[in-house]
Amino acid sequence: MQSFITANPIEKGPFEATWESLGKFECPDWFRDAKFGIWSHWGPQSVPMAGDWYARHMYVQDHPQYNHHLRTYGHPSKHGWKDVVQSWKAERFDPDGLMKQYIEAGAKYFVAQAAHHDNFDNFNSKHHRWNSVNMGPKKDIVKLWRDAAKKYNLPFGLTEHLGATYTWWITNKLLDQHGAFENTQYDGFDTSCEDLYLPHTKNEIEEGRQLQKEGKRLPWYTDNPYWHEKWYLRVKDMIDQYEPELLYSDGELPFGDVGLAAVAHLYNMSAKKNGKNIAVYNQKNKDPKFANTGVFDIERGQMEEAAPTPWQTDTCVAGWFYDIRAAYKTPKQIVETLVDIVSKNGNLLLNFTQRPDGTLDEECNYILKSIAKWNAVNTEGIHGSRPWKIAAEGPAKFVQKARFEEKAVEWTTADFRFTAKGSTVYAFQMKYPDNRETYIRSLGKNAGTVKKVSLLGFGGAVRFRQNEDCLFVELPAEKACDYAPCIKVEF
Repeated sequence: MQSFITANPIEKGPFEATWESLGKFECPDWFRDAKFGIWSHWGPQSVPMAGDWYARHMYVQDHPQYNHHLRTYGHPSKHGWKDVVQSWKAERFDPDGLMKQYIEAGAKYFVAQAAHHDNFDNFNSKHHRWNSVNMGPKKDIVKLWRDAAKKYNLPFGLTEHLGATYTWWITNKLLDQHGAFENTQYDGFDTSCEDLYLPHTKNEIEEGRQLQKEGKRLPWYTDNPYWHEKWYLRVKDMIDQYEPELLYSDGELPFGDVGLAAVAHLYNMSAKKNGKNIAVYNQKNKDPKFANTGVFDIERGQMEEAAPTPWQTDTCVAGWFYDIRAAYKTPKQIVETLVDIVSKNGNLLLNFTQRPDGTLDEECNYILKSIAKWNAVNTEGIHGSRPWKIAAEGPAKFVQKARFEEKAVEWTTADFRFTAKGSTVYAFQMKYPDNRETYIRSLGKNAGTVKKVSLLGFGGAVRFRQNEDCLFVELPAEKACDYAPCIKVEF
């Protein structure tokens, strides 16, 4: 056991810091029932309004975000990340108002970002002075989110992206390769800010510079024990202070025994508070050794088939941090994605990008209102549901040809996604038929005897006929919702 873990021990309880012990994790019912969560992937990288990974790329010459920084703030040898974080004020941040909007849209859990790769903590960190209470907003962003979530009885989660920070952040010690500032050191060498920019070794810096020339980067996780200790202390601190029901790592469970200790601490703290563990740990390695420690997460992707155990997709309406150039997903695509994921035993965790002042723009508000309208009609078929024996029917499906690719699916009227509650099956038709005639092949007489069919959101009777090879349903002339109508079938 690492000495820093011995000095800062995990909570005693049913879980030990081993793969075998954490492999006994059982997914709590709240997560299985929730299906839809909303995430605030928000921090000082929203300030330039120029997209994700800004803190890294502002130190990479010729990258669009470097050019944005140079032309907006000045050269990163003079105006660096230490200065940008002070510009984040969150002056119009209204967590209570936002939480009401999220609940109306159907969110059953809420997740806040505790720390991103930029090495800035959005909470009152005991181990890192670069945090939102000491600097920038002068607010405990995580606590404000947690208080709002708990006011409305939503399970509360945190995301930590610190595992990759040490190698991700090597760019602050690179150099311009040409131009007016050729060979000028960036402010990452400012020793008064070493705890922000990190004490990279000479060999690490040289390797980072060489990889920069080759268009590559250092491995996601470092083997430097200095960073293992920093990661553990800060993650344990966020667990101790905010007692999250969910903790997400951006990558696989990091740093071997160190990561195992943090997850065991999360679960044991939950067991101490609740009598049993109801916390969930998310990570992104589908290897059973990793996946069995909690709930497997897929960033910007989906399962092709239903999974035997619950899983999660995390994605966003546009980019991860606010970007004035971004194109937004449509409400239709988001709803269809949710239905597809839920039919396959998954949850959708969706980020709405906030502007640096804490507000949502009009497009995000429109998306939320549209999802809320759909949810008001169809929530019965989503929340609290379980996978049916068949997840999908029809030719269309989600196809991902490149990592993080999320193209809208071209559905046909023959495409259905199914969920269930007891003896009731919910059939979501992915494209509304113009002729109002629906044929569901999976619900013929071999599925059992249908006694009643209704359309969620429609108060009148729905005509149906169960044949040997299909269930025929005549939908009403007036649509119950704008997309993915839900046909309730009772056996």
